[in-house]
Amino acid sequence: MNPLSGKHIVLGLTGGIACYKAAELCRALVKEGASVQVVMTEAAEHFITPVTMQALSNRPVYGSQWDAREPNNMAHINLGREADVVLIAPASADFMAKLLHGRADDLLSLMCLARPAATVPLIVAPAMNREMWANPATRRNVAQLRADGIRVLDVGQGEQACGESGDGRMLEADEILADLVAFFTPQALAGRRVLVTAGPTYEAIDPVRGITNLSSGKMGFAIARAAREAGADVTLVAGPVGLSTPRGVRRIDVRSAREMLGAVQAQVDGVDVFVATAAVADWRPANAADQKIKKDGSGETPVLRFIENPDILATVARSPRAQAGLRGEAGGLYCVGFAAESHDLLAHASAKRARKGVPLLVGNIGPATFGKDDNALLLVDELGATEVPRADKLALARQLVAEIARRLTRGSTSGHGA
Repeated sequence: MNPLSGKHIVLGLTGGIACYKAAELCRALVKEGASVQVVMTEAAEHFITPVTMQALSNRPVYGSQWDAREPNNMAHINLGREADVVLIAPASADFMAKLLHGRADDLLSLMCLARPAATVPLIVAPAMNREMWANPATRRNVAQLRADGIRVLDVGQGEQACGESGDGRMLEADEILADLVAFFTPQALAGRRVLVTAGPTYEAIDPVRGITNLSSGKMGFAIARAAREAGADVTLVAGPVGLSTPRGVRRIDVRSAREMLGAVQAQVDGVDVFVATAAVADWRPANAADQKIKKDGSGETPVLRFIENPDILATVARSPRAQAGLRGEAGGLYCVGFAAESHDLLAHASAKRARKGVPLLVGNIGPATFGKDDNALLLVDELGATEVPRADKLALARQLVAEIARRLTRGSTSGHGA
């Protein structure tokens, strides 16, 4: 399920301080299972050495169009033909201008011009000073490169090596990696809007104490990332967790179950898929204290009375759109629930699916997955149950997203649900 596994990537470096990020990017690509061939301009070699990039890529680095290592002396032809994608990171303003005008006075620009454009895509990650990025000439160049079919990534914002601050920084390595993964991922959810809940909720007892659970939110965040990779427009409603927002995902932070319900209700009418991954607290204190509850030395403990929290998944599943989605009707909302159990997973997950009224219920053993990077899933629908073996959560999320996409397609073509 790793989209970069087995891909051959030509990584081009042009002159700029952002070359230091290319080292981290190269290493990340190799760790993802890709092979990386580095091609550097002369200017790039003033910022990072070919030796560094060779060590990270485990391949000799190319820099000259006259390199005699190729048997036919045509490195500009051979390198481009072998690639699944050419990625220029960093791409300087000068190099982008070269691409626009078809100039080819070094190996990298020559290879880009000579590559079979129909089968070898070109992606560039710009990196330059904020004034250079804002210059009308650069803006025209970027617009025309995109019109020519070259994928120009966004730029980052922040402090720059020159001491100024603004737009123009090259994206971080993990951001470029995320964009590249999405580029190679089948866009099975293109045009779809997905809403995901993730993490625990927190129910206050007093200003410093509360009731929560051990959910880390990792599974929900992985699902949001995988859905975005598959082309969906994704909104993530997150309980109190310390996780970074997946690239390209809109995030809404909440604390309590009631806050999460409010956020979901504000978003759900505009989405096609609702994935309720969050471990929502079943109960909350009936009356949270305004001040910290203090011990008084009597040995008596305070008495807490609990009331039931709203059932977010059941509330959404009862809506007319969710009922239409359950029947596989066009324009319906497809709901996916999660069940974190401690035992008898199949029985409890099956009962929960029937009780909630959703087409798909994903079960897992909570103590075996909370806080961990891996998981094992049980997919339960009206036809029975399917086990998904233990794997890292992102791999599982990609499998689940692919399964949801298949069910959406099946429902729209057959007229019935999963």
